[in-house]
Amino acid sequence: MTVNKNLKHLRLKHELTQKQFAEKLGLKQSVIGAYEEERATPPLNVLLDVSNTFNVSMDVLTRKELSNLPEKDWKSSSPSKEVLAITVDTSGKENVELVSQKASAGYLAGYHDPEFIAELPKINLPVLPKNKTYRAFEIQGDSMLPVQPGSVLFGEYVENLESVKNGKPYILVTQQEGIVFKRVFRFDDDNSKLLLVSDNRQYEPYAIAVVDVLEIWSVRGYYSTKLPEGDSAVSPLADQLALQVLQLQEQLRLYKKR
Repeated sequence: MTVNKNLKHLRLKHELTQKQFAEKLGLKQSVIGAYEEERATPPLNVLLDVSNTFNVSMDVLTRKELSNLPEKDWKSSSPSKEVLAITVDTSGKENVELVSQKASAGYLAGYHDPEFIAELPKINLPVLPKNKTYRAFEIQGDSMLPVQPGSVLFGEYVENLESVKNGKPYILVTQQEGIVFKRVFRFDDDNSKLLLVSDNRQYEPYAIAVVDVLEIWSVRGYYSTKLPEGDSAVSPLADQLALQVLQLQEQLRLYKKR
């Protein structure tokens, strides 16, 4: 498993014995041995300690092999210059957390807090491509019709704004606007701003400062209880999601009752 290999790589790079490595993390030597031999998967609290102790971002630690990366790339660059907070299941696979409309305000304050992210409901979506980081957002408003209000968008994490494609739909977590779903355009002559455009032409395009962008997620699909009228700008996920729909509805229902 990638994360297990990374723990061993970090230990050897810092010329530590298993006992010394364990002491740094407040663990037993036998636990470190189990991780390195892939007999056990490090839980979230251990991964956070490793990330903080050895200055390696969580997304790199859990998704990329450190032995294949120069040390300068161990800290990933996100739009917010923050380390992306993620959670993993017992097998080390990243979860897909759901940010409901109710949780959207709290997300602006807690998007970088692993404890807050860990409290969000989780969605199991095996049809999404592997080795990527995804999050689900329940959208508000009608600015992106025919995608209906209340639809749940599935976004893939964008590490670098340079990879943003003009005219593609994105979910942006911003300091000023909150969580918005728009088509994004980059200015050729001004790298400090992005142009946000709604599919519903009743809403005027507007510019936003790049420094206000905390996170950006490329929309890979959506789920809605309402069928859009006409052609959708974002194709729904394939029919394999059908078995997940009832589960998602139940998770939303329970979460809204909190």
